[in-house]
Amino acid sequence: MNQKQQIDQYCRQYKITGMAVKIEQMVKIAENKQLSYMGFLIELFEQESLHREQQAKERLLKTAQLPAKCSLDQYEIRDQNGLSLQKINTLKEMDWLDQIYNIMLLGPSGVGKTFFAAGLCAQAIEKGYKAYFRTMDDILNILRMKDFSRAAMADYKRLAKANLIIIDDIMLFPVEKAQAINLFNFINQLYENTSFIITTNKMPADWAKMLDDEVLATALLDRLLFRCEVINLAGKSYRMENRKTIFET
Repeated sequence: MNQKQQIDQYCRQYKITGMAVKIEQMVKIAENKQLSYMGFLIELFEQESLHREQQAKERLLKTAQLPAKCSLDQYEIRDQNGLSLQKINTLKEMDWLDQIYNIMLLGPSGVGKTFFAAGLCAQAIEKGYKAYFRTMDDILNILRMKDFSRAAMADYKRLAKANLIIIDDIMLFPVEKAQAINLFNFINQLYENTSFIITTNKMPADWAKMLDDEVLATALLDRLLFRCEVINLAGKSYRMENRKTIFET
């Protein structure tokens, strides 16, 4: 067994794969820079650290369940849609997340609420936060099944430790009383330590109709809006403006 094979074996044994992948490259760099033994060792550990950080981000992106193509770099800024470039850049800095603020994206279907929320989720993950994207239906199913399904319980535990949770299309459909209570208990448990991004096409006044309970709707909104930036998105639907056709034009 040569030295490279020995190193690979030890790296696999002790799960230091980042170091193993770049070992030959790092040796050449050390030789060219004439690094000391201590300097070379630091370079190896830095490489392993970067590798693990990247792996952690990839795992978070996978479990975040983001929709495809949600980079804020691709977000189309429109005049009078409620989001200026200055506001977008402020939100991308994530200071609001450190202060445990919520964001409510309010507006009709097709104006980019989901895209923007998912983009902020991806940005948060890139900065090292635990962030997850779920529809309201996903959340209700997790809360309903967590005591019966290992997968649902695992997802619930991830959400319970999150820095940021996106709930997409909240109050799109009427909610049964038992599910409404589960949703309230979930948000009530987390809202002091977790930030939420809510996307909805329903005004807060309409939530009582969706929940069929004005008291419960008021209590839910009280927690979500306590520290919250409400952003009204206006304009025409992106989907309708970019409709596809099966015929040549």
